[in-house]
Amino acid sequence: MSAYQQGWTLRRRVVVLLGVVLVLLLGLAAAEATLAAKNRQNIDAVLLKTGPLRVQAQELMSALLDQETAVRGYALNADRNDLGPYQEGLRREQATVVEMRKLAVDYPDVLREVGVVEQRAAQWRTAVAEPVIATTERSGPSAGQALITDQTRHQFDNIRSAVDTLQGAILEVRKETADKVNATSNVLVVLLIIAALVVAVAGAVMLLSLDRILIRPLAGLVDQVRAVAGGNYQHHIEGSGPPEFRRLADDIDVMRQKIARELDEVREARERIEWVNSQLQKQAEELTRSNRDLEQFAYVASHDLQEPLRKVASFCQLLQRRYAGQLDERADQYIAFAVDGAQRMQRLINDLLAFSRIGRLTTGFTEVDLNKVMGDVAGQTEAARQYADAELTWDKLPVIRGEEPLLTNLLANLVSNSIKFRRPDVPPKVHVSARLVDDEWEISCRDNGIGIEPEFADKIFVIFQRLHSKDAYPGTGIGLAIVKKIVEYHGGRVWVDTDSPEGTTIRFTLPALPEDVAAARAAEPAGDEESTGDGAATGDGAEDAAVSVARQPDGTAREETPEGAARDSETGGMKETVG
Repeated sequence: MSAYQQGWTLRRRVVVLLGVVLVLLLGLAAAEATLAAKNRQNIDAVLLKTGPLRVQAQELMSALLDQETAVRGYALNADRNDLGPYQEGLRREQATVVEMRKLAVDYPDVLREVGVVEQRAAQWRTAVAEPVIATTERSGPSAGQALITDQTRHQFDNIRSAVDTLQGAILEVRKETADKVNATSNVLVVLLIIAALVVAVAGAVMLLSLDRILIRPLAGLVDQVRAVAGGNYQHHIEGSGPPEFRRLADDIDVMRQKIARELDEVREARERIEWVNSQLQKQAEELTRSNRDLEQFAYVASHDLQEPLRKVASFCQLLQRRYAGQLDERADQYIAFAVDGAQRMQRLINDLLAFSRIGRLTTGFTEVDLNKVMGDVAGQTEAARQYADAELTWDKLPVIRGEEPLLTNLLANLVSNSIKFRRPDVPPKVHVSARLVDDEWEISCRDNGIGIEPEFADKIFVIFQRLHSKDAYPGTGIGLAIVKKIVEYHGGRVWVDTDSPEGTTIRFTLPALPEDVAAARAAEPAGDEESTGDGAATGDGAEDAAVSVARQPDGTAREETPEGAARDSETGGMKETVG
């Protein structure tokens, strides 16, 4: 931080430079304002004082001439009317002198000359005008003319001379004032030129300073940042110029170092990930090859074991039928064990063969109506439902793309499990429904059986995993593994709904047709009532609109569906209602 404080900051430099320029400009403005005021005073003096003084001097001379002319005329004619101009000239003289004294209050030389003119005019009237008028009135024109001599004319010429001197004094004052006006105007022009020079010099200094302390350091910093942005993350960024730029350069360099470290870490992580991916790819290829070999082995092994097992089972059954009761009780028990083991082994191999065939022997995906599939499932599970007095119902199910045999096997396994794992003395009830979630159909198979504990929800889908002994519930433990493989083969997923209040609910998803998704999205703005009331769109149809299948063989416990929503078909001794 101390290194940054050695030089002035950019803000301080700009403020100092602008302050100096501002002081100079304010000084120049004050000087110009003072000179402009003086210049205006001088111009006012020329226009409002010296000019009118000249006019008044001429008016004064005119008044004096009128007096002299009137005195001469009266001396010739002795007509009192000729004295009118004399009296008017005297009045004008007095008024003009008063006005000139007001205008010349700042000019003592002019005031002195006005006094001289006034004095000589008074002397002329005392010595010449008044005696001539009085003599003419008393003695007549001849006596008055006798008093007008060259000496009296010389006295009036002295008045003329005094007025000329007054005119000269006025012109001199006017000239001096005009010179002052020119001088102040010239000084104002000089000050304006100086102000322009100050602005120009300040602008030049500002540009040079900005170039040296701002533009060059910033351009250098930009070049270094571009070099780093171009990929040279090891380039050290150095700042120059004001402390702010050096501090900014250090901050950018710290950021560069952090980015460089993170890039190194990312590069190392990417190399590790690429190595791990390569290993995983190799393992995936090995697993794929191993699974393929295992599937091939399972298929071949299960297929090739069919014939030996059939022979073992057949001969064991022959032994049981031919020698039953002829040997001791233990021999009969051993033969029964052998027959049962051979039969269970045969069922296990058949299930394993069916499991291995999923996805290997394919007929291709077609559009499958799950309502028709449920009808087939109802037929396949008819005997089991009659034995257990089970009820199978389903809502209106969608049409999806898949393999019909596999989907039939899927639903048959779920329905068979629901019937098998029933509660004692409680007639099984199995219900299949569907609802559209985003772009998938979520299909549920719900029963009122013994249920599944949440901790075993994932274990039941593992092949050959059993939660009960074979004596309590027969089977190979491969049914739900087949269900999971069929669902995943169709691009879905399967799970146990652990929140089911009663029995077991197994849910699985299957991709929906694009037209179903589009229709559901178009129906969304129609309102919550329509979207919740439409069982085909939401998939959770009302219980009273469900398909009802399976009753007791004697038909004593019959349940009807809502009127107008069912179609009937006979399957053996049971009533199937599809709505």
